[in-house]
Amino acid sequence: MRAVLQRVRRARVTVEGEEVVTCGTGLLVLLGVATGDSEKDAAYLAEKTAGLRIFEDDAGKMNLSVEETMGELLVVSQFTLLGDCRKGRRPGFSAAAPPDEADRLYLTYVELLRRRGLTVATGRFRADMQVELVNDGPVTMLLESKKEF
Repeated sequence: MRAVLQRVRRARVTVEGEEVVTCGTGLLVLLGVATGDSEKDAAYLAEKTAGLRIFEDDAGKMNLSVEETMGELLVVSQFTLLGDCRKGRRPGFSAAAPPDEADRLYLTYVELLRRRGLTVATGRFRADMQVELVNDGPVTMLLESKKEF
């Protein structure tokens, strides 16, 4: 699994011009599920997402996690994070998990975050979404459950 975490002031997803979900201060997570990923990968990334200290404390240092700040999360499935651009000009997506498996592990990741007491909104799986955000910092981190893709 691969996740891009963006610290945000707010974010929202629209589908066909209709706002389907919003979140306030917290994280926008773009999540890609790879072939061969499992619940173990989802658990690892959920723990890292919740505990990563990328929010500022009173001294202005990144010492607090989204869990500690009780920030909100918006998680959007994004298979293109698994795109391989090393050859040619068109990305290959053979590393991305099939849709049914990706959806199952995406929902597992979301549920694991919710079990930690976090407020988690989701995009619409396999929809053509428009994602808007106000990046805070900007702070953007890349997390991977495995080193090889």
